[in-house]
Amino acid sequence: MSDSLDDGATPAPVARRLPPFDPETAPIVGTSSGLAVDARLLTAERLRRMFAAPRPWTPERSDESRKPRLRNGATGLVPASVLVPIVVRDAGATVLLTERTAHLNDHAGQVSFPGGSAEPEDTDVVDTALRESDEEIGLDRSRVEVIGRLPDYPTVTGFNVSPIVALVSPPFTLELDAFEVAEAFEVPLAFVLDPANQQRREIEMDRQVRHFIAMPHGPHFIWGATAAMLRNLYLFVAAQTAA
Repeated sequence: MSDSLDDGATPAPVARRLPPFDPETAPIVGTSSGLAVDARLLTAERLRRMFAAPRPWTPERSDESRKPRLRNGATGLVPASVLVPIVVRDAGATVLLTERTAHLNDHAGQVSFPGGSAEPEDTDVVDTALRESDEEIGLDRSRVEVIGRLPDYPTVTGFNVSPIVALVSPPFTLELDAFEVAEAFEVPLAFVLDPANQQRREIEMDRQVRHFIAMPHGPHFIWGATAAMLRNLYLFVAAQTAA
């Protein structure tokens, strides 16, 4: 991918499970910079035009994307894709997210986009995102219109994630894979596009201070890679709507 966040450094090996910590107790050290984008102005057609002919913009790199790690036995980061589903609703656009079940090896109990690792039969990163979304939450491809992508995001758990941005047209019915997905829910796009909701938090881990983004919304705590990719969605849209 030409717009990758990987700086070319050799990732260090890491076990599948990382030292546990509670991100909700991590201290808030600030909020993200920037002005809120009026999501009411972001029609489906305007979003299509943004991704079809984007203005230059600069994605933000998190601590984990600067220092990706290999999974045990891997020779490189594992290719993966997620769908960033923007649901086009009359009352205002939303972003469809999932909460992973608590027993999974990776990102257990965390809020995430639908998605997962690439399979040999996938034709490309878009196909991976669509297949995984169908398998995880039963999102019918016929309701999904892919309009673009965000920069790849290397994770500390050893994946190189391609975020595929899509418009989702209601009505649709979801069928969750109970093994992987505990819940599917939507947050307003307006919430995502307001930097005041993008908390900057820090933890001390492996004798280093690490920073991450958190976006608490109701009962859901959005943080880590998902929040970082949502931050990049904001930065992309803000650059396209700037005067």
